Amino acid sequence: MQPIETELVVVGAGPGGYAAAFYAADLGKKVILVEKDKRLGGVCLNVGCIPSKALLQATHLITETRESAHRGITFGPPTVDLARLRAWKESILEKLAGGVAFLAQKRGVQVLRGRGYFEDSQTLRVETEEGQKFIRYQHAIVATGSLPAMPKVFDLGNPRVMTSTEALEVEEIPPRLLVVGGGYIGMELGTVYAALGSEVVLVEALDRVLAGADPDLSRPVVQRAQKAFKEIRLQARVLSMATAGKQIRVVIEYNGQKLEELYDRVLVAVGRVPNTEDLGLENTKVQFTDKGFIKVNEYMQTDDPHIYAIGDVVGGALLAHKAHKEARIAVEVINGEESRFENIVIPAVVFTDPELAWCGLTEAEAKERGIPHEVARFPWSASGRALSFDRTDGLTKLIVDPESDRVLGVGIVGHGAGELIAEATLALEMGATAEDIALTVHPHPTLSETLMEAAEAYYGYATHTLSRKRSL
Repeated sequence: MQPIETELVVVGAGPGGYAAAFYAADLGKKVILVEKDKRLGGVCLNVGCIPSKALLQATHLITETRESAHRGITFGPPTVDLARLRAWKESILEKLAGGVAFLAQKRGVQVLRGRGYFEDSQTLRVETEEGQKFIRYQHAIVATGSLPAMPKVFDLGNPRVMTSTEALEVEEIPPRLLVVGGGYIGMELGTVYAALGSEVVLVEALDRVLAGADPDLSRPVVQRAQKAFKEIRLQARVLSMATAGKQIRVVIEYNGQKLEELYDRVLVAVGRVPNTEDLGLENTKVQFTDKGFIKVNEYMQTDDPHIYAIGDVVGGALLAHKAHKEARIAVEVINGEESRFENIVIPAVVFTDPELAWCGLTEAEAKERGIPHEVARFPWSASGRALSFDRTDGLTKLIVDPESDRVLGVGIVGHGAGELIAEATLALEMGATAEDIALTVHPHPTLSETLMEAAEAYYGYATHTLSRKRSL
């Protein structure tokens, strides 16, 4: 069979993969995009970022209506039509995936649907519905993403034990739901199901949830979740699971006791693993880390000179926007340009209620690494905008180099923190000082002012809060 010749083949059409394919096509490259699923967009669009945020937004309305009575506005109990909720969510995914397919067509990117398998360093076999096709390429970019981790002890082959993928289908509202894992996935989906009416118990092996964030930022999230969930158990371990009729029997070690409990469904949210199996990469020179991620350098190059890798499959922060940036770098290097993944600020957002976001250095990291720093905080209880929608549980904090006043990191918890963190990310990328932010006029009344006032608090002259003046 005569192979298809191309300059670049991209394996995986998620936010990293299609970004790489589109950018390369914009630069004049002949590109083939290979995707095994029928719908483009990868995990993020289909079973990750987009559907989870759609469900979070929908269920947040339930919470808002319940909390509006003290304003003199009351609503009747909500009625949830799961079929219509799923249909609405699916309509969003279809529109976005259709948009990606349209852009691929307009850019001249050939989309080949099927499973890709590397025969050697420059040959990819694709199993399509029409049969096998072979692609000979100059360069390949592996962007196959990640999968939800499912430890063997939890893998009962029972659909009542879910990963995030199944949980996002919202087949039913389980009366009792156990969430295993207090990372962002467990906290976000626990929030969704609690709002829909499930009695949620969350167990986390560590001594706190959302361990990547500073404790003062995660605290408001935990406090609100404790009201929404039945219980949050820290330093707790699930020892075993077993099918018990239409329920799951779970044995949990907590507070020195073994608890045996029944749940209608269990969500396992203990992390994600790289999707590198059955790709044929053993037929190339690509090397892996001890955790199964593809090894790459700052140019996104693997140990095979013809193959690059980006996104979740290379590890680090498993975030769509990181994959998008890595896609740009890989394509630019392939195109002969000077580009590398170095000193790039990657913001993180947890879409809980309230939202939690940070970028750059956290306070905990600064302490652990012995980096000189000062912290400036502005509580949202002093924000007129936060008061106007009764969400004063927020906090904006800056991590500042005391010698240069350069901002090293920013953390925000509160309503809409995910939208606010972009300004902080830009500030860090531009090497801004706290004074730069303090002197920038922010519109009033907005939550963006909390960044300005946190910077003003660093110098001791924030208008709406008392702060200690710095000794010069």
